[in-house]
Amino acid sequence: MKIVIDTNIFWVAISRHSKTHWVLTELIKETYILCLTTDILDEYEEIISQKMGSQTAKNIMELLDNLPNVEYITKYFLWDLIEEDHDDNKFVDCAVACNAAYLATNDKHFNILKSVEFPKVNVIKSDDFKLVIDKLNTT
Repeated sequence: MKIVIDTNIFWVAISRHSKTHWVLTELIKETYILCLTTDILDEYEEIISQKMGSQTAKNIMELLDNLPNVEYITKYFLWDLIEEDHDDNKFVDCAVACNAAYLATNDKHFNILKSVEFPKVNVIKSDDFKLVIDKLNTT
């Protein structure tokens, strides 16, 4: 299952003390495929470095580079579906380009996608993403 994860979920999941640490744990267990573009990877590195330090950012970038279930995507079209925060469009474009099952985010700017019929992007909050992962793990 291909997933795109917004930075607001991913960076928090790094800490073992986070209630969303399962996002990183399940990625390492190869439960899902994380789809990334270079601009998403750059944002991950920037935010993780700001919030957790450059060494943690370096370690996470190395981890993502070495996991077999991280897929690097080339996007050929910019959909520009989120007008409130244009920077969020990189996640939408990646989700469309890789035909992701879900785009996981807790950002309200993505709510506009519920009214977009094409291209269809299934936005899911972290709590609902957990339910999907739990269901995968029981089958």
